[in-house]
Amino acid sequence: MPDWTVKDIPPQTGRIAVVTGATSGIGYEAAEALAAAGAKVVIASRNEVRAQEAIAKIRAATPGADVTFEALDLSSLDSVARTATRIADRLPHIDLLINNAGVMAIPDRHETEDGFEMQMGANYIGHFAWTMRLLPKVSAAENPRVVTVSSLAHRSGRINFDDLQWRKRYRPWPAYCQSKLATLLFSLELDRIARAEGWKLKSIAAHPGYAVTGLQTTGPRMGRDRPSLFELTMKWMEPLASQSAAAGALPTLFAATAPEAEGGAMYGPNGFYELKGPPVRAKIAAHAHDQAIWRRLWDISEQLTG
Repeated sequence: MPDWTVKDIPPQTGRIAVVTGATSGIGYEAAEALAAAGAKVVIASRNEVRAQEAIAKIRAATPGADVTFEALDLSSLDSVARTATRIADRLPHIDLLINNAGVMAIPDRHETEDGFEMQMGANYIGHFAWTMRLLPKVSAAENPRVVTVSSLAHRSGRINFDDLQWRKRYRPWPAYCQSKLATLLFSLELDRIARAEGWKLKSIAAHPGYAVTGLQTTGPRMGRDRPSLFELTMKWMEPLASQSAAAGALPTLFAATAPEAEGGAMYGPNGFYELKGPPVRAKIAAHAHDQAIWRRLWDISEQLTG
């Protein structure tokens, strides 16, 4: 495909998009671009102050933009349930469900209120429950899509079924890689189910490459008062290998809006190691193609989320 940009987004008038974690980074850039294209956008996020700031910026860029906020904490299944119920009560359908929010490389093990390791809980389990609760509203749309943001880190990830929550030996980066592999496997299995059941839904994964956002500092500094070695390493790499949050959002926006985007695929940058560049179909690691693991993770996720 030629170099795809926000100018290639088809008109989104009449479409409804729900985006998690859209107060900053690639989530914000995606929300802003969708609103500019005419979509009604719901920002689902924890921080209302930052959400209102984001909404004000979007409305300044696109006067009359239809953007609203819903409080959502993906590390709480109770919050997921309550917010999904509110959204389902007020929206007729959801055309685009964009699962974007995430946290990376928390140095010490933290648990969600439900007892999940924080990265697995917020990045994956919360989004699994969120999507399942909103699926009836997604299915009510004409040509709905669920876009789930994964990461290049999925290539290093393995699903540790014997210790899914890292209680025995916690390691920040492998825990992050597992969570982002899980988001990818979820996207692939959801699309397989949709095709098997004859649903109109497309489930598509995306990854931003190395986009400079708050992701590189928020998680690594959790519980710390100084930069971690991980954070310093990422900072050193930025001039060589990174791109802006706006550029990092393009694979998500392509997956959400491009007519040619395919269900069961992942889109990411086209540059070296898929670190930066315009969106293209991305490489999915060989171990992520095992459908038995897709199914096993799905079954366990249903049990964990009720």
